[in-house]
Amino acid sequence: MTTRVAPVPQSFLTRALYPKVTVAEYHQMIKDGVFEDGDPIELLEGYLVQKMSHNTPHGVGVQWLDKRLHRLLLNGWEVRIQLPITLSDSEPEPDGVVARGDDRTFLAHHPLPDEIGLVAEVADSSRYSDRREKGRVYARAGIPVYWIINVVDRQIEVYTDPDATANPPAYRTRTDYAPGDAVPITLDGAAVGTIPVSELVP
Repeated sequence: MTTRVAPVPQSFLTRALYPKVTVAEYHQMIKDGVFEDGDPIELLEGYLVQKMSHNTPHGVGVQWLDKRLHRLLLNGWEVRIQLPITLSDSEPEPDGVVARGDDRTFLAHHPLPDEIGLVAEVADSSRYSDRREKGRVYARAGIPVYWIINVVDRQIEVYTDPDATANPPAYRTRTDYAPGDAVPITLDGAAVGTIPVSELVP
């Protein structure tokens, strides 16, 4: 396990498909049927961005994350897999989210920043954009804990202490967990369990 200050992300979104839209406009586009069900689109910093396709290691990583988080039986928290969260200018669909509530809490809305304890992305070819673009989006929203399950380097990158006022927004601290380590599950500042890295990285 190594801990260091996280680098400040510098890159910009380059995959914009349409002009910038607000979250409200994005929701209206969904209601109006602008996108077909299952279209690989998410809203990031006002841009409609095409999500990357999933290869086999990514798919396995998402499946393992789903199983391990559910096994923890986190009382008062709901595990959501590849479902939207609503932020001020974005509506990403993280590979994993632990949000405060139960299976009825989000009948009428997606999780909001103050309801989210942890967000996770499984990354292979997307690991650079997950560090920069997604890291910036989640830090701006004040998401307290952000995981990148890095299947290429076989490590879990845990980002904490978001600084929404930085330019650009960024996490102040990054801790890397390698095979042989166990990643702590920290919710509301308290450790509620651990998962071995070997059970999260294919």
